Amino acid sequence: MTRTLPRYVISKLLKSGSTAFYFNIPTYYRKLGCTISNEPLGNDYTVACGEDGNGGRAFALNALFDEWDSVRRGQPVTGERAPIYGTVDWLFREYKQSKAYLEKVALRSRPDYERTMLLVADIVTRKGDRIGQRKIKSITPVSADKIYEIIIAGPRGERLRQGEKIVVLCRKAWWVVHRLYPNEFDKAVPNPWKGVTLKRRVKKTKAAVTREQVYIFAWGCIDRGNPEAAAAAVICFEWLQRPENVLAGYLRWPDYRSKEWPNHIKIEHHKTGATVWHPLEETTPDGVVKFYDDAEAVLAKLPRRGIPMILREVRDGVTKPYSFSGMQKIVHTMRDEIGLPSIFTLDACRHGGMTELEEAALTDGQGRALSAHKSKQAYEGYAKRTMERALSATRKRHAHRLENAAGTSIQNEQQNAIQNDPATENKSASK
Repeated sequence: MTRTLPRYVISKLLKSGSTAFYFNIPTYYRKLGCTISNEPLGNDYTVACGEDGNGGRAFALNALFDEWDSVRRGQPVTGERAPIYGTVDWLFREYKQSKAYLEKVALRSRPDYERTMLLVADIVTRKGDRIGQRKIKSITPVSADKIYEIIIAGPRGERLRQGEKIVVLCRKAWWVVHRLYPNEFDKAVPNPWKGVTLKRRVKKTKAAVTREQVYIFAWGCIDRGNPEAAAAAVICFEWLQRPENVLAGYLRWPDYRSKEWPNHIKIEHHKTGATVWHPLEETTPDGVVKFYDDAEAVLAKLPRRGIPMILREVRDGVTKPYSFSGMQKIVHTMRDEIGLPSIFTLDACRHGGMTELEEAALTDGQGRALSAHKSKQAYEGYAKRTMERALSATRKRHAHRLENAAGTSIQNEQQNAIQNDPATENKSASK
């Protein structure tokens, strides 16, 4: 069967007998300065070319070529609101299509990334055009500094955190796209966002709730017919799973007291790629010790609607995962009805669990064995300076001081005894 190949796509028969597809710009356009890269498209026709030869990765690459060719000819770019090749708008679009964005930026964070990119692209210059319409090469280090200053000024006072987010995001986008299209960047300064001086700001401590508040919330939700919100809060607090993972179905019923691991619960962390098997109980000479009695009592109230633990029933027999915003609304409603403070969120539940690890005076290695943080710096970011931690630290410091004082006192007594010993005096006299 002969398949239609998109423009500038060629096929090759490999030694294995399979057919591979390649996007290959003709030499004629290379001589005219075309910077669209040739690219292997793999051996899956649908992924490379779409169902009928009018889609897939080839469609996106041909669209980039058409933009470049339109600019070369001095013609308007086709397509509604299509960004012009080589502009800041185009750079952001390429970044959003890259693996660095699609595989590293969580779905929950993407709307914020979109808003941040638009905030930069929609700045109107003195000439009346948008930053997004300008060529990448026109954004110099001086321009980057000015954009940062414009952003942090803001209509309602300084927005230092917003400025930090813009510098970090733009620096990343510039590096990612520069690697793919180096000719579109200034060779002397490929990344104008590197080295932007950020103003100092007082960083807010992440909100953290207590164990008591988590279980007041959980049983309040169960009484009001929302066991899923109750279970999500407890899972975030006790087993430190990120809220987006809890709601996305990363925690399944087979992960809880399975046949292979009847005394454990399996927690996956998509951000670090780590898996932690939390022990639920231990057999001792004095009997069985259950570590999470309260949490398991809450899970016992959770209906089994499917393989994932946290599911909502759309209609009879049909279930779906909760969206993050949907669960967030339920949590806000429940906390207000129950009478908990406004800082109560699923994130605050997880931060509260992390804080409890610190208050328990665990070592760095022990804490990270439970939280699955890969770096010490990331783990320390959750160490809250609570009164309990201050009291524990003060007790240790006081005990250390008393120990040193006792040691010094004994040493002084020994020295005095040696000096007052008659044998020592006679020995000194004979010398």
